[in-house]
Amino acid sequence: MGLLEGDTALVTGAASGIGRGIAQALAAEGVRLVLSDIAEPAGTELARELRATFIGADLCDPAAPRSLFDAAAQALGSISIFVHSASPKRHESETALAVTDAQWDAMTAVGLRSGFLLGQAVGAHMKERKIKGRMLFVTSLHAYTPRNLPHYSATKAGQTMVVKELARALGADGIRVNAIAPGAIPGGGFVADVASLNKMIPLGRTGTPADIADMAVALLCDRFSRYVTGTTVAVDGGISLYNWIPFQ
Repeated sequence: MGLLEGDTALVTGAASGIGRGIAQALAAEGVRLVLSDIAEPAGTELARELRATFIGADLCDPAAPRSLFDAAAQALGSISIFVHSASPKRHESETALAVTDAQWDAMTAVGLRSGFLLGQAVGAHMKERKIKGRMLFVTSLHAYTPRNLPHYSATKAGQTMVVKELARALGADGIRVNAIAPGAIPGGGFVADVASLNKMIPLGRTGTPADIADMAVALLCDRFSRYVTGTTVAVDGGISLYNWIPFQ
């Protein structure tokens, strides 16, 4: 029996990176999954591998969160776990004086607006069905420390408060809501000199999606986290002991 045997989950941003790692870890623990991403070929392939359902969604579309929730609930019957890992790729050139309206709108729409609307819909679903569910948001250390990517940092800071608001609103129903703030996980929009960066990390290496996924399982299962809600856990090898991203 897996740690989450019998659970059902919707995972956004599941086609690659951290979202993919979390989806794989949940499947290994016995979770039945709906995976969502804008990258349909990769998402469909992963769903086939995990015997899951894939639903393509562009979360920049204002109607997408509700449509995705409805489709996921229909596919699963009920949802006991929600993981929001979706985020547009960001680039180091999208600095405070260069980020465009479109880049700002896409980042906040996918990460913040859609994250909240999906959490709201899933929370109401769990409450109505008396499911002692769990939610997990993938945020960032840059919810607290500027990255000179203002749309990204502001979105992650907003997600951190969404986690607290949902946790407070749903706690009486036994629904737990938490976040993970990953450290330096190469890939996606993250660009760095890994060899130099490793020297700044107390544990001596950058992270992997599996490092984040293991903590995700711990936060989503009652065996290890039944009394944890409204909090963010940094999984970063200790890098948050430094203000590690210089302004460019």
